[in-house]
Amino acid sequence: MMQVKVVSGSVPTMNSTANPIMKTTAPSQTGYLDFQNVSKVYPTPKGSYTVLENVNLSVQQGEFICVIGHSGCGKSTLLSMVSGFAHPTGGSVTLRDRTIEKPGPDRMVVFQNYALLPWLTAFENVYLAVDAAYPEESVRQKRSIARDFLTRVGLSEAMEKKPTQISGGMKQRVAIARALAIRPEVLILDEPFGALDALTKEELQEELLQIWNDSRCTVLMVTHDIDEALFLADRLVMMTNGPSAQIGEILDPFSRPRNRELMMEDPLYYDLRNEALDFLYNRFAHDADEAA
Repeated sequence: MMQVKVVSGSVPTMNSTANPIMKTTAPSQTGYLDFQNVSKVYPTPKGSYTVLENVNLSVQQGEFICVIGHSGCGKSTLLSMVSGFAHPTGGSVTLRDRTIEKPGPDRMVVFQNYALLPWLTAFENVYLAVDAAYPEESVRQKRSIARDFLTRVGLSEAMEKKPTQISGGMKQRVAIARALAIRPEVLILDEPFGALDALTKEELQEELLQIWNDSRCTVLMVTHDIDEALFLADRLVMMTNGPSAQIGEILDPFSRPRNRELMMEDPLYYDLRNEALDFLYNRFAHDADEAA
């Protein structure tokens, strides 16, 4: 597997001279969340269709990983394997050295379409998840947890509103609060900000980063937004095109803490962005037939 590694400096000033882009073929060490020789094949009327082939990735505990690639490259399939809704045809997906076989409260998913129950308030949507995850806790404690996480995402004044009464950005805040309230080991984000306007998206990115800094759960996020990935991720995993998609390259962006303004003033930011653009739109661009 070809990797593009950015050796980051230890200071948050983001000195590009201390962060040269280096390519390496060194194999990943065993991690907390592991994809080992993963393949996924679906039967179709025309025969077998291989979505993923020979995917190897080791994610460390507390790491924030973004996965990017063209439609059809198996990004969402990877997330489904971690959540337990899908299983590899070959190879294995393990968490803490245990094979993931089914969904569980140690892995929570935030979808692009929010997946909120429309007849419940924001508070009730979050409380329902907390109640299911911690049935032994007192009602008072569960209500406190639900309120706390809604407050963390800036919804203390909207807890009693139903999804039809709040904006798209607020709905996504509820979905994030619901996922984090049960304290998952792995947070799975499937293009969570894809349907939002640019300003709301940036606000939620900042909030997500702050919450992640506080909780340090492991995050696996699919996105089509290169700038979003460079701002959020410890590593940016870039997929080759399907069928038989693989991990093509991995970018290691900036040291933390992140500052969006400083980052966008750093020449390294444009080197990384151009590297990702070159990978996606030159080396692995969809041709005209595929686009059609």
